[in-house]
Amino acid sequence: MALLWFVFGFFLFGSSFGCGVPAIDPMLSGLSRIVNGEEAVPGSWPWQVSLQTRSGFHFCGGSLISEEWVVTAAHCGVRGALHPSPPNQVFEHPLWNLHALRNDVALLKLATPARLSGTVSPVCLPSANTSFPVGSLCATTGWGKTRHNGGSLKTPDKLQQAALPIVSNVDCKAYWGSKVTDVMICAGASGISTCMGDSGGPLVCQKDGAWTLAGIVSWGSGRCLPFSPGVYARVTKFIPWVLEVLKAS
Repeated sequence: MALLWFVFGFFLFGSSFGCGVPAIDPMLSGLSRIVNGEEAVPGSWPWQVSLQTRSGFHFCGGSLISEEWVVTAAHCGVRGALHPSPPNQVFEHPLWNLHALRNDVALLKLATPARLSGTVSPVCLPSANTSFPVGSLCATTGWGKTRHNGGSLKTPDKLQQAALPIVSNVDCKAYWGSKVTDVMICAGASGISTCMGDSGGPLVCQKDGAWTLAGIVSWGSGRCLPFSPGVYARVTKFIPWVLEVLKAS
């Protein structure tokens, strides 16, 4: 496969204003969705990353967590995308399970650090004991499919955003069954859905005035049905592993 490229923010390269505080305020209506989506204000989600092949094909999202590190979903297969001569280092969670989509998280260390600026800055990571209460209105962003169109799905040219509520794992299990585990967090089921191409991207919630990474887009309805809950890797469960990788690398 072709060499992987990283595109930050709104397809712009570069605030070192601290994590989770965009220099450009997002304008999130609360009615937006990625399926039938709403365009984001350029630069208002400065940690959003597009993972692309050299040919410019976008295949997954990601989140900048420092100048050198991006977090994404393990199922995006970035390790394979970087073969055979990766310019970046890829660390998949050691308990990543493709069949169960469990522990669906990967870290990418950039060969060239991102240049932080007003349109490129990191999202905050939660602590391992941070809570994201059920019903909290959070946000997800990405360049994934936006709608069914004559049996196909439309891919947007511009970054899309969605406001969506956190759903309890009990209610999520009622919909998806035992596949939902405590290493996952669910959101949506409110006329809003992430879709193919959004994988690996962020689910962020505001904590103490800063946007904090609650989840990583993992799986959901194959047809991106907007009243089914989307399932995300629960970031708080992976903080010890993330810190271990960052310290060792």
